[in-house]
Amino acid sequence: MKKKAWIGALTSLLLTGMIIVGCGTSTTSSEPAAKTASQPSGQPGEQKEFVFAMSGIYKPFNYKENGKLTGFDVEIGEALAAKMGMKPVPITFPFETIVQGLIDKKFDAILGSMTITEERAKVINFTKPYYRSGSQIFVAEDNQTITSPDAVKGKKIGVAAATNYEKVAMTLTDKDKVMKYSSGDVSAMMDLGTKRVDAVISDQVFGYLAIKDGGLKVKPIGEPLVYDEQAIGVNKENTELLEKLNKALDEIIADGTYDKICEKWIGRNILGDPKK
Repeated sequence: MKKKAWIGALTSLLLTGMIIVGCGTSTTSSEPAAKTASQPSGQPGEQKEFVFAMSGIYKPFNYKENGKLTGFDVEIGEALAAKMGMKPVPITFPFETIVQGLIDKKFDAILGSMTITEERAKVINFTKPYYRSGSQIFVAEDNQTITSPDAVKGKKIGVAAATNYEKVAMTLTDKDKVMKYSSGDVSAMMDLGTKRVDAVISDQVFGYLAIKDGGLKVKPIGEPLVYDEQAIGVNKENTELLEKLNKALDEIIADGTYDKICEKWIGRNILGDPKK
């Protein structure tokens, strides 16, 4: 990915975030609206569409370019749909309510870099992990005072709202110092430069790509606080789709499709141990 494209995406993501906050929804006329999960086409076990939801503001995993959803998550969803013989239909949905949207059958799955947690696993099912990363602290490049996780106590920490990072932040600083961004991780990262927040907790891979390809003047602090596994969320009642997704995931890993998608968007395979 080119640096210029990354910078352009930062602007569009911020605009998208403003739409989400102002309207309470992230769907637009350029993509399908959230809808009831796909119904079988008439043949036993056959489903025509695979409707999967994401925030759409998390480059390079899922974001909009020229009004169309794209990114790592989108291409993984398309590859899985192809293996399952379905039409891929990626949509955006506010991340704060995306789990409830799945429970209410607004779509078939959450395929938007969602971390597996015990709390979420109580209400939705998860596939096998489709990538692994870590919860990493980032600070402004010129910050000389925060050199370890202990140093963020009493400091303002920015996090994307309704993410696992929000809970991690609350273990490190005062609750009222956790700044929740409905517009996503990019907005939080950019606020490091304006000093509106002192630190940001985000996905390790996302942060490194923001530095490498996006040119953001931020730096990581220490090792990841928590190592995370991201998986696809599926409604508890839809065990058939869960089985199909796990099988399709095995297939795209085995035939090299997964590696190609990783190389295109990330530059390396991200299914293995994130510590390596």
